Amino acid sequence: MNSLSGQARTRLRGAAVPSTFSDVLDAGLQHPEQDADGAVAGSVVTLAERRLAVEHWLLSATHDRARARQEWRTDGYALLRCGGILSAVRIGAAVVHAAAGCDEPLAVSRYLARALLGPAFVDRESLRYYVLVGSSTGRRTAWNRLGAGAEFMGAGHYLGVPAVTVTSPTARIAWCVEIGSPGDLAPADAVSQLVLTGRYRLAGGERSAGG
Repeated sequence: MNSLSGQARTRLRGAAVPSTFSDVLDAGLQHPEQDADGAVAGSVVTLAERRLAVEHWLLSATHDRARARQEWRTDGYALLRCGGILSAVRIGAAVVHAAAGCDEPLAVSRYLARALLGPAFVDRESLRYYVLVGSSTGRRTAWNRLGAGAEFMGAGHYLGVPAVTVTSPTARIAWCVEIGSPGDLAPADAVSQLVLTGRYRLAGGERSAGG
């Protein structure tokens, strides 16, 4: 078993994610109906409800849901199986920090939210970031050119995924960018661009280009 290891499909805009809860999210958060006084009509999905929907979706990646829930409660993360509903790209912290231009946790999280357009978490002990992507990403030939600093984690790997509530910048394993809704994964092109940018900056490419 690989410890804490880890295509993304392009995010579908205007198309329903195959989840009833996600449909509620789209209706309640993105396009709320308002009455004449500007009040939102109908039910609005709360952060807790959204996280609960995401948690149920993540549990599809384990054969033992009770064990996973217990691991989230006691350890803060649970081992989930890659290659099904999700896979991951594991990226060294040096590459991510070089791409972001800093290593301050909150600033890095803001950068990742803009650059990845999908969920990511960090293991501060191993100094690695994990970006959740679709399992078909592993078939992309582009990953073979990324070299050191990034690795695709698909079928045969297990990923230590933090509980949906763990977002503290001081936690050992925590979300940098939360999952927006069930099935919401990072586009492969965005992940590739981040890795290539980080490697280029680590190699001094910007200084060389600037003379």
